[in-house]
Amino acid sequence: MAKEFFVHNRDFYKSFFGMTIVIALQNAIVFAVNLADAIMLSRYSETALSGVALLNQVQFLLQMMVFGIAEGALIFSARSWGQKNIGAIHEVINIALKFSLATGIIMSVIAIFMPEKLLGLMTSDKAIIAEGARYARIIGFSYPVFAISQILMIMLRSVETVKVSFYVSTITFVINVTLNYMLIYGNFSFPEMGCRGAAVATLCARSAELVLTIAYCRMIDRKIKLRLHHILNKMNRIMLKDYIRIGTPVFLAAATWGIAMGIQTGILGHMGSSAIAANSVATTVFQFVTVFIAASASAAAVITGKTIGERRYWLIRPNTRTFQVLFIITGICSAAVLFLLRYPIITVFSKLSPEAVDLSLQFMTVLSVTTIGTSYQMPSLVGIVRAGGETDFVLKNDFIFMWLIVLPASLLAAFYFHASPLIVFICLKADQVLKCAVAAVKLNRYTWIKRISTAK
Repeated sequence: MAKEFFVHNRDFYKSFFGMTIVIALQNAIVFAVNLADAIMLSRYSETALSGVALLNQVQFLLQMMVFGIAEGALIFSARSWGQKNIGAIHEVINIALKFSLATGIIMSVIAIFMPEKLLGLMTSDKAIIAEGARYARIIGFSYPVFAISQILMIMLRSVETVKVSFYVSTITFVINVTLNYMLIYGNFSFPEMGCRGAAVATLCARSAELVLTIAYCRMIDRKIKLRLHHILNKMNRIMLKDYIRIGTPVFLAAATWGIAMGIQTGILGHMGSSAIAANSVATTVFQFVTVFIAASASAAAVITGKTIGERRYWLIRPNTRTFQVLFIITGICSAAVLFLLRYPIITVFSKLSPEAVDLSLQFMTVLSVTTIGTSYQMPSLVGIVRAGGETDFVLKNDFIFMWLIVLPASLLAAFYFHASPLIVFICLKADQVLKCAVAAVKLNRYTWIKRISTAK
């Protein structure tokens, strides 16, 4: 039976676990920044935490759109890396950077000039809106910076250069936490700025992240060998056409998911500040605990894309079977960690109301169950199926589950049946389990292996 479920190739496991661990560490550092912000702001005031949590839905939408742009590019880049076609990698980076920068600028303008309108869609609490707006008018300037740096780091990841992202993210984390301590509370003779201090800290940290990433690409990298003229050149029409065809469903899936998450936050936002704070705490902790899941999806996508690019199609089936077993094991371990640590974790957050604490614990219990589903379906669909080239399936699947099932059920539960925040939260996260059946059927049919051209 072992031969049916596990690949007997040390290089496979070395590549998968090597990338997964490093990417997970990088993701952990990235989410540790959000966790540190949440902890530090919770110690300042629940209102500040809630305001920043709501505004961060705009940031989450940006992140999803940038990741959508990057993941579309990664499909081409990983395959081109398998073919040793560096020129094609330059072409796709050119396209991805321009699209990502444009997205960052648009979201920056919205966050800086229309924060109250955005926040008003998610809550009617004026104090929370005011705190979120103060944060938005500063953090908005970091969006274009974030858009560029993330594209560069994900492109490096596509050619199996992963350690640099971890080092850069670590430095970013240290800068962010240090500045948070000084600027949120007014330590070391700095002014007490509250949520505005958190925004300044993040802006400075992200700027440092971009500078370090560019420096690595310019002076150290020996794989991509990216130069300024590769970015400033006109976009290759053939590559652009293929990228739009393959990448558009990826981008739309990411964007609609980000919008859906904002709606989810808005639903809970209209159920009181305690529900907002609890959702912020639970979601932040969940993201931190499940970094290994996201990392496994990225690693599986790179390996699958490279294997197809090398035209070693006979390896796809055994690799995919092994991936599925590893995904399930990862989910069980992540769920256990989240469930066992939920009580110790909540003690870190101070100045939360007793109601917010109780809701946080309830939400984390729900997430410890849905994590198992997430660990299987997300890397299977977003990682493997999408890397295979069938990007439109993921878009259609997300649309059906999120927009036709989860959101309508949650809206009815919240505003028609007047259910408790816990019941609403369960409805919001139900798709993570429901998608597993679809993922299992789709993945094991192997119809998702597509041949995608690369620019010449």
